[in-house]
Amino acid sequence: MQKSNTPRPAAALDNRQLDLPLFGEGVGHPGLPSPSLSPTATPSPALSPSQPPNKVPLAPDGSRLRTVVLGAHTLHYQLKRSSRKSIGFVIDGTGLAITAPRWVTLADIETAIAEKQRWIFAKLAEWQTRTERRALPRVQWGDGAELPYLGKPIRLQLGAANLAFDETTRVLALPLPPHADSQQIRDRVTGWLQGEAMRVFGERLAAYAAKLGVTFRSYALSSAATRWGSCSSEGRIRLNWRLIHFPLSVVDYVVAHELAHLREMNHSPRFWRTVESIFPEFREARKALKQCPVEM
Repeated sequence: MQKSNTPRPAAALDNRQLDLPLFGEGVGHPGLPSPSLSPTATPSPALSPSQPPNKVPLAPDGSRLRTVVLGAHTLHYQLKRSSRKSIGFVIDGTGLAITAPRWVTLADIETAIAEKQRWIFAKLAEWQTRTERRALPRVQWGDGAELPYLGKPIRLQLGAANLAFDETTRVLALPLPPHADSQQIRDRVTGWLQGEAMRVFGERLAAYAAKLGVTFRSYALSSAATRWGSCSSEGRIRLNWRLIHFPLSVVDYVVAHELAHLREMNHSPRFWRTVESIFPEFREARKALKQCPVEM
């Protein structure tokens, strides 16, 4: 946690960085980029090139994020009003959240953001890098390469006639020549993993939605750099396809987490009781997700 006591005429500034779970993405974030399992930088959902207002993403509670233009970038942030006496900054996996006294004007808040923009950008970049390293396995793309699938390693085998996965041997056969280009291999494997993610996630969503007695409107894959999942107030769910690397218990935790938002669009005690009602082991799975190896 970092704090700053920079004096301000309107309100004091209180900067904090908290290590929180990577949840709460709203709709409106970028779709899937070109398939890749390599650590390729992608824009933080909180920071992007200037874009029209109708492209602004939503906050974890479903509300519209505010924006401020800083140079060539548009910064998205969640604004909360409270009785506190200072302007507080929090940066975590969900982006930038600001809590300000009710009497502080938006102009004063945006001035404070501009003054702290170097710190804000640096912390957003740290979160993005941390999440990319956590989510993306190191793979030497070639015949015999291994990577995690649902928590266990699978091995790539080139030269097959058709794309096929043997669950017994855990071999993924690829219809590519033995000396195929690494990019070709990566793209083909990523496509298969994303297909598996759609299938597995869809099955788990249906099962846990039935347990909770809720209905979601739609679901899609996400490639967000700082979020494992999201649920909008309209019932649209997005799940990070890279969850397919992790054990099914972790997938179930994220699924239960997002479905619980259909009952509670927050992270209150009632929300966590809702998660527990359909997935009692959520604490262990949440811990496992946080402690996932940086490199696999």
